[in-house]
This record gives sequence, C-alpha cells and structure tokens, in this order.
Amino acid sequence: MAEGKLGARIRKYREQLGLTQEELAVNAGLDAGFIEDVEADLVYPPIGSIIKLSRALGQRVGTFMDDQFRPDPIINKAGEFEEETASHRGAKGHYHYYPLGTGKSDRHMEPMFIRIEEDESKEMSSHEGEEFIIVVSGKILIKYGKKEEVLTAGDTVYYNSVVPHFIGAVDGPAEIYAVLYVPM
Repeated sequence: MAEGKLGARIRKYREQLGLTQEELAVNAGLDAGFIEDVEADLVYPPIGSIIKLSRALGQRVGTFMDDQFRPDPIINKAGEFEEETASHRGAKGHYHYYPLGTGKSDRHMEPMFIRIEEDESKEMSSHEGEEFIIVVSGKILIKYGKKEEVLTAGDTVYYNSVVPHFIGAVDGPAEIYAVLYVPM
C-alpha cells in the first residue's frame, strides 16, 4: 500500500460513522494517541490492532490494505511479493507485511507473508478470529497465554487469536506465512 493510505482510510471510515478519535479508540480497545498517530501515518499498527480497528469500523481487514480489484485466482510468485504495507513501529519496524490476497474483494481470510526481525518488547496481542502460521526460515517464539514454544522452518501453529499471543523472531530474522481469519 502506498504510504499514507492506511491512516487516510481509517480516518475516512471513522468520519463516515461520525466518530471522534477518542470514540474509535474506546470502541477498538486502543489508546486515543495511538489512533491519532495511525491516522497521521506516524506509526503502522500491528495486524492485531488493524483487526480491532476494522471491527470497530465495521469493515473487513482487507479494506485497509487493498488498492485494486483482481479477478480470481490471485497468484503470487515466490520472490515477487510486494510489501504493500509499511512495517509497524516506524520505519525500522519489526514486522514487514506482504499481503497475498490483495485484490480479492470477497475474501474471508487474510493470507500474508511476513518478515520478522527480533523485537525485545514481546508485546502480547489479542483479537477475534483464528491464525495459522507456517515458519519458512529462522526461529519463531510463540507465546500463547502462559505457554511458550520456539518453532523452526516447517513447523506450524494454529490458534484462537482471542487468547493473548506474541509471535517474534529469535536469534535473527525469520519469515512466516500466516493466514488470519476474522469473522465479520
């Protein structure tokens, strides 16, 4: 996605509903300052926050990531994925999202390829839906509730994302394929 589009889309839907940033923050369970920063394109939210914002605005997650319609089937060639969204936590973010369903307007899942760099914060996230992850390279730490597990290339994890969770790289960068399902 071109720079500046996510914040503009969130602002557009918020204003269409007649909500203030503070009201959207309450409805999404997020901090009002965070909403302000997202709309100003000062930060790019992690996928859990995008899901919370989409639910609070009555939109599917892809609404905030798609730029154009593409007819089925949607094909993405290995090594040709485009980073359509900026990484979150500023220009030096830890997660780089490459949406794989962009343009499929009737989708119910959000498939993506994600490059992850180590992150010391290990901040937990939770949101409605389910996630399925396949580790492609590197090592991934998954914290799910009070459980912790390190996964390596070829390992998978499937979980209910309402439970607080964290996915992060261990001992260097890692790459994963993730499929998120968020009920509408």
